[in-house]
Amino acid sequence: MAQYKLKKMEPKNKILIVDDDADLRENLVEILKGESYVTTTASTAKEALKIMKQRQFDVILLDFMMPELSGLDALYDLKRTNPKAKVIMITAYATIDNAVNAIKRGASEFITKPFKIEDLLMLIKQVIEEARFEDGIKKLKMEETLSSLSNAIRRKILRLLNAHDTMRLMEITREVEIEDHTKVLFHLKSLKESKLVSQNSEKSYHLTSEGRKILECLKLLNKYLSDATS
Repeated sequence: MAQYKLKKMEPKNKILIVDDDADLRENLVEILKGESYVTTTASTAKEALKIMKQRQFDVILLDFMMPELSGLDALYDLKRTNPKAKVIMITAYATIDNAVNAIKRGASEFITKPFKIEDLLMLIKQVIEEARFEDGIKKLKMEETLSSLSNAIRRKILRLLNAHDTMRLMEITREVEIEDHTKVLFHLKSLKESKLVSQNSEKSYHLTSEGRKILECLKLLNKYLSDATS
């Protein structure tokens, strides 16, 4: 009987929508579900705090002005309950003071009503990427890792292993176009010491989970730098 390998599904990002406008909540739920996000809604900040004691979220869309407890006043407690969540403030009253206060209390971004859905979706993707980058940085021993990645050959080896899954020494040597394989061994040793690369029982090299995380961080960093200079 043929054996089929199930493809590992990427976890869906969870978004909490906190707004007293029922129509806006319903519209956002429909749109975000269409983008494969998992959504939960709350009509007040107090309701959101109760929900977050039971569940964690990747992104919180938080209305600035709501009855009883404003989004701004609730922001500190929301972030304390779910520190990793990225908060995008939604407001009809965009001022510099409001933006500064929101950022000081833990918000990542700010969007003004009425807004284009495309702009909101772009912000959501942006803060999710930021969270992935930050998480990768925190999980890695950055001093050793950055030292290991200071060499262009080592960065190329990481990209090669990411593309090919596993490679033997001579295959890597050929791809990086270095005649002396002992030099390649030196760079591989550095990557192994940084726990970015490992070997299997057949002596083929492959990326570790840490190596994949740092490679993803490098991709995001390159993207941000490209955006900043374009």
